[in-house]
Order: sequence, then structure tokens, then C-alpha cells
Amino acid sequence: MKISLNPSTKFESRHNGPSASEIAIMLEKIGAASLDELIDQTIPKSIQLGRPMDLPKAKTEASFLREFKKLASKNRIFKSFIGLGYYDTIVPGVILRSILENPGWYTAYTPYQAEIAQGRLEALINYQTMVMDLTGMEMANASLLDEATAAAEAMTMLYASKPKEKKNAHRFFVDEKVFPQTKDLLITRAAPIGIELEIASLSKLDLTNPDLFGILLQYPNADGEVVDHSALVASAKESHVLTAFATDLLSLTLLTPPGEFGADVVVGTSQRFGVPMGYGGPHAAFFATRDAYKRQVPGRIIGVSVDKDGNKAYRMALQTREQHIKREKATSNICTAQVLLAVMAGMYAVYHGPKSLKEIAARTHGLAQLTAKALRKYGFEQVNAHFFDTIQIKTDAVQQSKIKAFALSSEMNFRYEPGFVFLSFDQAKTISDVKAIVDIFSKSTTEKAQIDWENLVEGLELNLPENLNRKSPYLTHPVFNQYHSEHEMLRYIKRLENKDLSLVHSMISLGSCTMKLNATTEMIPVTWPEFGQMHPFAPQDQAAGYFELFQNLRRWLSEITGFADTSLQPNSGAQGEYAGLMVIRAYHMSRGDHHRNVALIPTSAHGTNPASAVMAGMKVVLVKCDERGNIDVADLKAKAEEHKADLSCLMVTYPSTHGVFEEAIQEICQIIHDNGGQVYMDGANMNAQVGLTSPGIIGADVCHLNLHKTFCIPHGGGGPGMGPICVAKHLVPFLPGNPIVQTGGTEAITAISAAPFGSASILPISYAYIAMMGGDGLTNATKIAILNANYIKARLESHYPILYTGTQGRAAHEMILDCRAFKEVGIEVEDIAKRLMDYGFHAPTVSFPVAGTLMIEPTESETMAELDRFCDAMIAIRAEIQEVYDGQADRENNVLKNAPHTAVLALSDAWSLPYSREKAVYPLSYVKANKFWPSVRRIDSAYGDRNLVCSCIPVEEYVQAEA
Repeated sequence: MKISLNPSTKFESRHNGPSASEIAIMLEKIGAASLDELIDQTIPKSIQLGRPMDLPKAKTEASFLREFKKLASKNRIFKSFIGLGYYDTIVPGVILRSILENPGWYTAYTPYQAEIAQGRLEALINYQTMVMDLTGMEMANASLLDEATAAAEAMTMLYASKPKEKKNAHRFFVDEKVFPQTKDLLITRAAPIGIELEIASLSKLDLTNPDLFGILLQYPNADGEVVDHSALVASAKESHVLTAFATDLLSLTLLTPPGEFGADVVVGTSQRFGVPMGYGGPHAAFFATRDAYKRQVPGRIIGVSVDKDGNKAYRMALQTREQHIKREKATSNICTAQVLLAVMAGMYAVYHGPKSLKEIAARTHGLAQLTAKALRKYGFEQVNAHFFDTIQIKTDAVQQSKIKAFALSSEMNFRYEPGFVFLSFDQAKTISDVKAIVDIFSKSTTEKAQIDWENLVEGLELNLPENLNRKSPYLTHPVFNQYHSEHEMLRYIKRLENKDLSLVHSMISLGSCTMKLNATTEMIPVTWPEFGQMHPFAPQDQAAGYFELFQNLRRWLSEITGFADTSLQPNSGAQGEYAGLMVIRAYHMSRGDHHRNVALIPTSAHGTNPASAVMAGMKVVLVKCDERGNIDVADLKAKAEEHKADLSCLMVTYPSTHGVFEEAIQEICQIIHDNGGQVYMDGANMNAQVGLTSPGIIGADVCHLNLHKTFCIPHGGGGPGMGPICVAKHLVPFLPGNPIVQTGGTEAITAISAAPFGSASILPISYAYIAMMGGDGLTNATKIAILNANYIKARLESHYPILYTGTQGRAAHEMILDCRAFKEVGIEVEDIAKRLMDYGFHAPTVSFPVAGTLMIEPTESETMAELDRFCDAMIAIRAEIQEVYDGQADRENNVLKNAPHTAVLALSDAWSLPYSREKAVYPLSYVKANKFWPSVRRIDSAYGDRNLVCSCIPVEEYVQAEA
């Protein structure tokens, strides 16, 4: 044999599941002569790309990591004292290794199938309990995207929940001492929905104004000042004005929580609870409120319910509020939460417990206090009388310039404003840092001082107003008080992980959610300190590696989509939708078309589409679909012409949500353009486009990309996500900006997320995927995704009706199985979903976009063997349904209705079910070799909603459960 010295293994062959021989077998089953013939039968020729994408040649895994390390080294990590909601933190090693770096946690899907998600649901209950305890509020959700968006959600929830005395009020007051990124995002969110924002000094606040419905305060504020707002809140209540607070969880271990002086909503970020800054994200924001608002709360709430045997079990509660059910009437468009990061933050509280958290907070406060005392010795005036972690030092311009130069040469970043230097401290700072800071300041003044450090340290006492000293207990539940040794913590995390099904167990074939391989090489750089330890507002020249990454990724994504430029700011798919619509809105307004506010949306669209349109101030007009599931072009044309004067845009998913490449798509886009509108394309199904067609070819003007779908960022149990938007040339000037870091277009809209580049620290995952696949590899991945879907279709279509196909009988990368007929024998689609758990699979997407159906998307990463295992399970389940049809199984008491079956049930002494234990738990031979056991039986959702409990199970029941 000849020896080749070139690396033989391409990353593409690791990412794509089927081998060449398997591809041949699959094509034969499908009835296509070649992969290219299958693509021609699936994608209309008129929109095929017809050329290779202009992307760099694919790198091997080893060469990528080697070169990417060089890029990362261009980021210079200085010690950050900038604050403004972002702080250094020490990630406990057991959480870093066992959660953040563990695919058992990061490859799981959103916990819609609660019976196989009990581990992360418990972890989220811990998070909610932590937030409720620390804020003093009655309930909390399971996380939002960042502090600024959480504040915006608070504003809109209070606007929707105004008391009758304020039914016509539309003004929201924001204290000027709120973080600047939050103020900018509030401007974005307020304008389209008619909220008048007043950002001013608290001295200007007029609570008697009949137009005022709510206020937002920062506690401690952006200057670091801790202010007692109890009297203001009391006065606001007398005037029927609602109050929201943005706060800091660590500070609330020392400070009286806003809930104790009557706040209506409390928001913030849990970033400093063991989640690296990551140049802005991802981090889990929190949202806590009063029980009275539980049906208006945005995002997900985890609640306690019971399973079929009456055992306590967790599930997502009150989902009827959410966009996937309520569409344009939803409380928000939020889809992606920040589950993985919420799990980390909650585990940080579990690991440290109340005592250690308070010690961390006190030490942080002590370092700030020590610095202030030492600087006073040199004649510096510290302005904020009461503070937690941030001190404000008065300086003149010359002095400040010197301080800045000395700080930078010492590799330290302070925050500078005219006349002041701000210093924010955190868990990672030390007395050595304090001494270095004092040395820097001392060089900028002629004052001389001798500092007795031991004496200064000895004299440190908690310095807060007496009535703001926290007296109430928190984190009293056993979960926060018994896992403080690493051994016990490790076992607790592992116990929870073992309750969850993820991609480490089997394929997750969710239509529209694209659960594909999250390769280890893609994940490795996420925890490199060069990416994780950078403050989002650090000077740009320190982030050269990040900016090179941004520049390359923007260019690559623009090439893939056929557009002119890309914004990386939106930090979820739903945020990307909203950003795209706001850019379209800005474009129309720049042309004087302020009246264009009608969004045409097909009835098959994702629920986030209409919810996003309403948030962007648009009026939703639905467009019919025909019997093949395609957009009804005649209805679209009629409605576009009817609303011609006010048409803003069409929101369209391509290939369609029904899993079909609609042949009329270019005509559809032209109709919208002819009537003065823009076309927004939802990127949820981009995995069927990359390298074969593009939104630009189709005729769209803007699309968002789910990097957590097509571009391999893991779902993390329901987040993090990223939703960059790619736009045509005429929309580039309106790409979103940031109030602190220069980004966006020449006529940039205000911020979409808190950080200038969204969740920047997970962008290396998508960067790595594109770099290692190259243009050819990405194109082949799309082809294999379409192949895998059509192979499943070929295997299942004689057992289940396939609801929609293209003109030549092909599916795109996903298909819909019609299960509605089974209702005639009492079998619901939910029964099939639960029975799949007994076979070791997560259900496909249930009842979307058509009620009573399953939408299946296998992705390119699954091998033929795994596809066959799934198909065998579905075929076996169909045979079980047939047993009910044939009278061999009881209509109500059968293996589907009783699914899933737990180990406790299978091992019980009494077995009264009318089928064998083996049929229940080992329905096919392969299940015996690799059994995943659901930890609870089917959960009673209605019970959980009627008896909403969204904190840890009470101690007594907790003890019983442990036993």
C-alpha cells in the first residue's frame, strides 16, 4: 500500500452519520439513483445555488484547535473592575467539569417531555427557589436571556397588568442610574408598543402623574450606591404605580431584598453565581414577581405536580401563557431560555450554601471598603456613601488620564466617566489587587501616605444603613445545606444527570429543532479563559481575537445566506426574529413609511413569529395554507394587495414548517416586494438550505439563524441559543448597536440584547463547525440531512400517513406523521410520545405545526443504524396501536396509555397490567442492552397548573422522597 502523509480523516466524516455504503443502501430504499438526484427531486431547480460556497478550506480537528488557540491568544485578559452587571467569578471545578463540559447536560432538549427530564427540572426548581429566596418574591421563572431583556419583560408585563385606576396610563419611568445597556434596550422595546419612556433623575419622578404606570430602579445602582427605596415604593402603591427593581443576587445576601419593601417585579442576572463573563454571555437572567402575576410571567416556569402513581414530579407549568400555544396573545416571544446557565447558577448556590454565599458577599464588600479607606489616605474623595461592591472615586481629568494609563500598564480595567473612576469588586479579587489599585492611584497624586494595611483590614465592618441590613433567612431548604463537600456535590449532579435523556443516549428527532452533533472539538474552546474571562465592555484593543472571530463569522454567515452583512447581537432565535422585524421597521421609517405595520404570517408559522410581530408593534394578518401545506398564493396576493398601503413584511419559514420546499417561494417574495413590503425568513429550517440554496436566492431581505440548531451550539436543556440576523444591503445601516461598544450599522437601531455581541463565548462553537466542515462539508451535511429524513419517510410511510410532501413526493429535512386517525380507538399523539420513552427515545415534535401529529427531523449526524432503531420503535408502536384496533388490547388500559413504565413499576410485587412486564419495559431486543429508565410515570399536567408550586418540594416531602 502507498503511504500518504496527508491527514486522511476529515471532520465531515465524523459529523455526518451515514457511511458511503449506508448512503447507497438508503438511496435504494428511497428509490433515488444518487444523492444529487434526490436533491433535485426535493429542491426546486430555480432556487438551487449551483456553485460552491466561498468559504475557507476545511481544517482538521487538530489543526483547527492549534490555529484557534493562536486567535484566542490575541485576546488580552486584564483584571476587570468595570462592573455594570458583569463580574469575575470562580466556577467550582465540579460544576465546570460535571455540567458545563458534560454532554449529558449540554445536549439535552427543552424539557417538554418531563418524564425524561426530571434531573434538569429539579435543577431549575433549585434555581427558582434560590431567586425567590434572595429577592424576597413569591415566584420566579426558570430564567430569561439577560438582565436588560428581563427588565424589558418586566416593563411590558407591568404595562399589561396595570390596575384599573391606570387603564389608560402609558408612561414608564426609568431611573437614570439604571445600567446603560438596560436603558438602551428599554428604548428598543418601548417604542413599538406605545410605551412612553422617561429616563431621568429620581428627583424628577412624579408619582401623581396619571399617565405613569410603572418605574424601574437599579439596586444597588449603576454608581454603586445602595439607596433605601421603601418609602418610594409605599408612595408608588398609594398612587397605583407598579415598581420593578433590577438587582444583584450576591448583594441580596447582605441587603434587604426588594420583595420585603413591596416590589412588584425583581430582575437581574445570575452571572456572578459561577458563570464566566464570556464577553457578555450566555448568562441566566432571573425574573421574580408576586403570585398575582403568575399568568402574565414571561418565559418558562417549572412547577411541582404528581405522576400517575401520585409521586411528586416536576414539569413546565402554565404553558398556556407561552407563544407556542398563545401565539400573538402570548406574554412574550421568548423561546430560548438559558437553562444550562441557570442550572450552573443554581448549583453554585447548592455548592456554597447560604453561609458561604454570605461570606463571599461580605468579602467582596470588604475589598471595596478597604480600597475606599486606603484611597482616602491619599486624599481621594469616595462619593457613594453606602455601597455593596462598587465605589465611586472623584477625580479631575488630568488625574483620571494618569490613573487610566497606569491601570492599563498594570493590566487592569477600571470604569471611567467624566470626573469619576468606578471600581467594582467580586469573588475573584484579592487584597493584592487592592494594593495594586492603591499604588496606581497614588502615582496620580502628590499626596503622600503610609498605609497600615493590617490596621485597615482589622477595622472592616459591614457598612450599610441599618434598615437595609438583611435580617430574613434564605436558602433554608436542605438542598442548599447538604452538598458542600465535592464528593456529595458530584454525586448529586450525577444523580440528576441520570434522570435525563440527552443526545448521549439516542437521537432526538425533533422537527424544527435540529438536534445534531455538538462535537467535542467545537466545545473545547468555550472554557478557554481567553474567551471566558473577558468583560464585554473591556477596551476593544484587548479583544482582538474576538473581533477577528466576529469578522470571519459574519463573513461566513453572510456567504451562507447570500446576504450583505450579519449582526451577531441577538442571543436567541426569538430575539433574532424581533431584531429582524425591528430592522425592517427602521428601514420603513427611514423612508417616511411610518404607517407600514402589517405583518403577513402563514397559519403554519412558529408561534414566536406572531408574538415577535406584536412586540415589534405590528398588526398580524394570517395567510391560509392549501391542502398540501403550502402558502395559499392567491390568499397571500389578495391580502398583500388589500394591505398594500400599510404592508410591512411577510414572515415565512423555508423550507416550510410542513417540511416542504415550496416551489412558489420566489413568486411569494416578489408579491410582497411589489406591494412595498419586506420578506423576513425564519431560519429554523436552515439545515435544509446550507450550500444548496439560500434566503438571498429565494428573495428574502432578512433572516435569523439559529446557531443552536443548524450551526451546532448545543441546546443545553433549553438554552443557550444565538439568533444572529443576516440582511440584504439596504438593511445593513439599521443593524443593532450598543451604548458602550461600537457595533451595528450607520443608522443602528438601539440594543436588542444587553451585550454588544450577544452570547459571544459560545460563538466559537459555530465558528469551529464552519471552519472544520468547509463549504463542501456543509453542503454535504445538508444533503445527508435530506437523505436521512427521506429514509425515515420511506421506512415509515406504509405504517403512518405522511401529511405533506413536495411535488415529487419528497420531504425536506423533516416530515409530519399524521396520528389523528388513532383517536378513533382512544390513542392520542401524547400516548405515542410517552411510549417512545420505553424504547429509549425522546419523542419528535408533538402537535406542531398540526395538532395530533409528530414532526420528525433526524439531522445529518445520525447513522443508518440509529435511524433504523428509531424506525423499528415507531413500527413496533404502530403494531401496539393495531392491537387496540383489533381488540387484543383494552382501549384505556394498554401499553401506550400506561407509558412510560418505570423500574419501580416493573419490579413491584403486584403486577396487575394486562400485558407482560417484558412488553412494558423491553419492547424490542435492542432495548435490553441499553435501557434508559424514566424516573417517573406519566405526569398530571392539569394537577400541576391547578396547584402551582414553583419552589423546592417542602422539607417533609423532600425527606420522604430521598428515603
